[in-house]
Amino acid sequence: MLLTIDIGNTNLTLGLYDGNTLFAHWRLATDHARMPDEYGLQFLGLLQNAGHTKTALTGICLASVVPQLTGRVIQACREYLESDPFIVDVGIKTGIKVRYEDPRAVGADRIADAVAVMYLYGGPACIIDFGTATTFNALTKDGEYLGGAITAGINLATEALFVHAAKLPRIDLQRPPSIIGRNTVHAMQAGLLFGYVSMVEGMVERFRRELGPEMKVVATGGLSAVVAQETDVIQIIAPWLTLEGLRILWDLNHPL
Repeated sequence: MLLTIDIGNTNLTLGLYDGNTLFAHWRLATDHARMPDEYGLQFLGLLQNAGHTKTALTGICLASVVPQLTGRVIQACREYLESDPFIVDVGIKTGIKVRYEDPRAVGADRIADAVAVMYLYGGPACIIDFGTATTFNALTKDGEYLGGAITAGINLATEALFVHAAKLPRIDLQRPPSIIGRNTVHAMQAGLLFGYVSMVEGMVERFRRELGPEMKVVATGGLSAVVAQETDVIQIIAPWLTLEGLRILWDLNHPL
């Protein structure tokens, strides 16, 4: 079985694959204070919860956008799972062409997302990842990753309002009764949710002008389903897209 690990700024996401099938998946809070021993014990516990032990693992594929945690997770894998993870980085086989000015500056998760979309759905595509940052990524019909756009994620914007506006509360992102909020909480929910929906619709239209009318729109990330319920421009919701990309990258670089 293959263990895939995606270290993000907000969540650490793991998937356990039996062949091409996602057998189990977990989403944990990213904790910058956690030590390798803590990660290692947690990984063992998750495997046990799924009915497996470390001996069932044939490999580990890891992507990270949090450099200060990468080494700790690698150490945990070596000491507790007895396996050196394969790291998604510049120079590995991806099956796509990265046309970014500096390919090393592209987040490993964005590459994994692009690989998954190319192999599962094909291009051209606009890939939207609703994470700590909301990213829009452009993939051509021929599998060229061109780059994209990055803005603050919805939860980050929500927290910023609470921190920097003295009279605004911390809220949960839910659909308000109306676009016109009749109280502060509903007004914030309307502005954040429908504001981001409008941004998504506008960005998708602009990407379509560049990539062509046949462009697919694929959304991933924790809030992808919430946003997709409010617009018809998102065609495919793939919450575990990055994990699928890591599985494909492992297969490309470890052929049978």
